Amino acid sequence: MSWLLLLMAGLFEVGWAVGLRYADGFTRFWPSLGTVAAMAASVWLLGLALRELPLGTAYAVWTGIGTVGTAILGMVLFAEPATALRLSAIVMIVAGIVGLKLVS
Repeated sequence: MSWLLLLMAGLFEVGWAVGLRYADGFTRFWPSLGTVAAMAASVWLLGLALRELPLGTAYAVWTGIGTVGTAILGMVLFAEPATALRLSAIVMIVAGIVGLKLVS
């Protein structure tokens, strides 16, 4: 269950990171509200996951999910470059997340 909570926390992290772009410096009300709600949900779920998971593992996986998800959505939603080097780096982050899951 704690791994599911951590996955959800990571997905909310992606949501708030992308939400920051839409909130336009917190000048747009609804995107700003959604961003702050996603921030709170992300940290709350991370805290719940930390009841059973080691801090270093949980934090690394949480930020890894956020990094990978945000990078991919940046390419899809905002036409950020999808170069081979960038995609290779994303694959390495995913490999690190999987590795941490396997050893925890």
